Amino acid sequence: MKFSQRAERIEPFYVMEVAKAAQQLAREVAGTSNPMIFLNIGEPDFTAPPLVQEAADRAVRAGITQYTNALGLEALREKISEWYLTRFGVNVPARRIVVTAGASAALQLACLALIEKGDEILMPDPSYPCNRHFVSAADGNAVLIPTTAEERYQLSAAKVEAAWGEKTRGVLLASPSNPTGTSIAPDELRSIHKVVQERGGITIIDEIYLGLSYDDAFGQTALAIDDNIISINSFSKYFNMTGWRLGWMVVPDAMVPVIERMAQNLFICASTISQHAALACFEPDSIAEYEQRRAQFKARRDYFIPALNELGLSVPVMPDGAFYAWADCTQAAEKIGVNGSWDFALEVMKRSHLAITPGRDFGTADTSRFVRFSTANSMAQLQEAVARLKQLIG
Repeated sequence: MKFSQRAERIEPFYVMEVAKAAQQLAREVAGTSNPMIFLNIGEPDFTAPPLVQEAADRAVRAGITQYTNALGLEALREKISEWYLTRFGVNVPARRIVVTAGASAALQLACLALIEKGDEILMPDPSYPCNRHFVSAADGNAVLIPTTAEERYQLSAAKVEAAWGEKTRGVLLASPSNPTGTSIAPDELRSIHKVVQERGGITIIDEIYLGLSYDDAFGQTALAIDDNIISINSFSKYFNMTGWRLGWMVVPDAMVPVIERMAQNLFICASTISQHAALACFEPDSIAEYEQRRAQFKARRDYFIPALNELGLSVPVMPDGAFYAWADCTQAAEKIGVNGSWDFALEVMKRSHLAITPGRDFGTADTSRFVRFSTANSMAQLQEAVARLKQLIG
């Protein structure tokens, strides 16, 4: 069977390949005194809070399960609009909000709507691998620009300007970022967007971890800049609804009918049950629960990052959001007699029953030296993970 060149360009998602190996080993060691600990997948250990679950149950029992408008429930778009105003002080009209089947669908729609064959999209290296594949699926080319710890592993206006070429269409950024948990300083983001706008380009920013910001200096939405920003968001991370597959995007007014037309044909609509459930995310009791959980995520970060540094798994930049640690494993790998993050991750999995993610998914700029830990796990599990690493590394 012959497959399309588009399909062949999509590389394996090695995070998931490691996860499959870890699951197999987990079955083998289940019930032992040393079961598998999973710090490899970026999924909150919290589930949707009670009011959200109850809202989903009511929708099912009432038979409210038919298709919605392709743009999403009007009530949900209004709730999201209100959240931007109360949380960030930014007025985002509901008419510019499109509810999607997860942030992945939002990214796919944005790329298909804006990228022509051969267009280049500038992205930081390291960055989330699926984002560059959305560009590729639209027949564009993701151009990875190496970043440094001094730059918080984010693009700068100067680098965007230097890399801009005749085929450049725009930038795809993430703030906070996966795998580093770092954000772009608001002033720098404004400068980047200015460079892009002056060249007639597009600024797409992945803000799915924005709700999980821990530093007021960074915890601001890019939508405060102007109405030309295209922001991607999700109910998966802050709202703890990963498997519900619900997200949204905020687009310029002129883009709404284009996205609506595409969504009608490609997705029909996001899950109706998930949309009705998500209305309860914005109830005061739910927001209070989310904020308490955000405090727990911060406490986990505050424990885990210093612990890694003490073990020689150096985290060059303290994450200001999300739930990741981007750690240089060079010294630790040498101690256990392996080279590079891939072999280090496999050895840690085999000998310590601890699943972590090697850096190869996230780019090519020194990523072979790094591993990503997810701290979206209980404090007890993180403490046990540190104990196992200490025993392995010494």
